[in-house]
Amino acid sequence: MSNELTELKARFDRLNLLYQVGDVIHSTLEPQEALQLILGEAVRVMRASSGSVVLVNPTAGFLEIHASRGLPAGANKLKLRVGEGITGWVARTGKPARVGDVTRDPRYIVLRRNVRSELAVPLEVNGEVRGVLNVDSDRKNAFSVEDEDLLEALARPAAKVIHHTWLYEQLRLKARLFETLASVGQAINSTLNLDEALKVITREACVLMETKMCSLLMLDESREWLDLRASWGAGRAYIKKPRLSLAESLLGIVVRRKKPLQIENVQISSRYQNVKVARREGLVSLLSVPLVFAGHAIGTLSVYTGQTHIFSNEEVRILSALAELSAIAIEKARLYERTADAEEQLRQNEKLSALGLLAAEVAHEIRNPLTVMKMLYHSLDLKFSAGDPRGKDARMIGEKMDLLNKTVEQILDFARSAEPELTPVNLNQLIDDLSLLTRHKLTHQNVQLVSNFEPNLPWVMADATQLEQAFLNLKLNAVEAMPKGGRLTISSRALRAPRSSPAPTQVVIEFSDTGEGMSEAQCRRAFSSVLKTTKSAGTGLGLAIVRRVVETHRGKIKIKSRPGQGTTVSVTLPVCIREVFAESETGAPN
Repeated sequence: MSNELTELKARFDRLNLLYQVGDVIHSTLEPQEALQLILGEAVRVMRASSGSVVLVNPTAGFLEIHASRGLPAGANKLKLRVGEGITGWVARTGKPARVGDVTRDPRYIVLRRNVRSELAVPLEVNGEVRGVLNVDSDRKNAFSVEDEDLLEALARPAAKVIHHTWLYEQLRLKARLFETLASVGQAINSTLNLDEALKVITREACVLMETKMCSLLMLDESREWLDLRASWGAGRAYIKKPRLSLAESLLGIVVRRKKPLQIENVQISSRYQNVKVARREGLVSLLSVPLVFAGHAIGTLSVYTGQTHIFSNEEVRILSALAELSAIAIEKARLYERTADAEEQLRQNEKLSALGLLAAEVAHEIRNPLTVMKMLYHSLDLKFSAGDPRGKDARMIGEKMDLLNKTVEQILDFARSAEPELTPVNLNQLIDDLSLLTRHKLTHQNVQLVSNFEPNLPWVMADATQLEQAFLNLKLNAVEAMPKGGRLTISSRALRAPRSSPAPTQVVIEFSDTGEGMSEAQCRRAFSSVLKTTKSAGTGLGLAIVRRVVETHRGKIKIKSRPGQGTTVSVTLPVCIREVFAESETGAPN
């Protein structure tokens, strides 16, 4: 009877102890704190001298000490392979190990010289060993079978707590990372300048990954070399290092394979090309991911730590997601720069056309008085004797007037050679394509663009390049008239001649702004000669060019405006003749 009471009392004490331990280890959701509490209770319950919680690193596969008590400083840096040491044996077999004298066990790896006995049990979650709970004693045979059962009983809820706390920490980490990733994406896409975008990418990658340095390399035009385009935290040695060959460099592998790559320590890696630079800069572990856009790798995004680190799968996914955002931002900035270049090219073409128009008008203005001068000169019939020096002067005047007249003729011939090359043009499509070139300017000026296009608008015979130039002028003039923002409405419609064929004979394009408007006098002078313009700012050539382009296309241009009520410019052009003929014959556009 007394034995039964003793056994019942022992079981009660054991259950009570497990309850107290469970109450303690469930008191926190912080992983590191939970591990320390679990280990502290295990050492206390087992009356041990020291202990440790060793977990399996899911990325590297090593056993790493995550919590310890009573072990010497630096012991936490120890890494064991599964199967190595008593702890590794428990992790591999999933069985407990109770060693009465560690000096007689060849598996034992010394961490503390005074240890004589060890008890280690697996930490299992859903049948998978996630780690090992160890306790040590300075006494031989310090742990009994009952102690082993008790530690195993303690390990079961402890493993679940570890699992739940790590799940909680992973979810919290994911939430923080994705929140940061969203803000990174917003920061990256808020800039349209490529160099500024690259600087933002490297800075935010460093912050996001908590690394020492980040670099962004991009392929050059030949796609044979990787050039450093931006970095954050890099020193002079790294910035000045030579460019990398795509075919022969480590980061070239990332581009060619379009897959992430990590090196645990670049300072001792034979594959890393700039080992001396890495040692000088204090760079250790490397993670590099490809920048891929539309299936093509355009470069690499790399982060370096200042100490040995094995990047987890989650970290690789996060940096890869950032690289995807970065590739989009890079291509967006490139597209913007190409658009800006195209817009600038159109402006230069406008200046050249304006210069040609100006030259033609100057030539006309010179030709008329020059003709009068030549007529008067010949009517004077100046004849001098052979020895009179005035005869030579008179001949020189005649020759120079002939040369001047020839120059004027050449200028006029050049101006006439710029006649439009007519081809069928879809005006709706032309204006819509032109919007791509001006959308950033309209956004910057806070101008809303409204398009009211008539469907199936008849095509016109025109020079598409000249019409683009004319319409670009009208759009830019409208934007300039709305310095505080407003609305620009572009409309298209077909016109049918009254009392004749129902087929449209003309199309009208209207540009209506809500800007400052113009007075009647300004409207009359809007399309005036280049040399007589009264425009206060700019060249004053825009609307003169528009008028000339429209007239060479056998069209008409009108302007309607009132001060404070905006301006509407209407361009009327004849419909392509074959469309008119086809519609009058069939009743439908061809």
